[in-house]
Amino acid sequence: MILPTTEELTMVLVTRADLKLSKGKLAAQCGHAVLECTVRAKKTAPRDLDRYRRGGARKIVCKVEDEIKLKSILSQAKSAGLVCYLVKDAGHTEIPPGTVTVVGVGPGPRSEIDKITGNLQLVG
Repeated sequence: MILPTTEELTMVLVTRADLKLSKGKLAAQCGHAVLECTVRAKKTAPRDLDRYRRGGARKIVCKVEDEIKLKSILSQAKSAGLVCYLVKDAGHTEIPPGTVTVVGVGPGPRSEIDKITGNLQLVG
């Protein structure tokens, strides 16, 4: 999807509050989401990815209550045609293998992503 050059681009990382991950583990899981979303954007919208990077690569980290809400965000992002990625942990440290931890949405148009994630609480 090629966007008008005036559209602000963003990425939102949606995490699960119920997992109570350490700060380091949460950062690592968000890192996985950023990497995979970037790889996907490079394939599907390389010009938009370049503009996103040159524009500061804005990222917001939000939270939802549980896996059900997280998967709902993923479903909405997919339906909207946005770049997105669901992170499942390998299980080497704090949580069991296959645990769903984060959904990355974007980079994409802020106006479209905000329709899905704009009402979520920020991670504090």
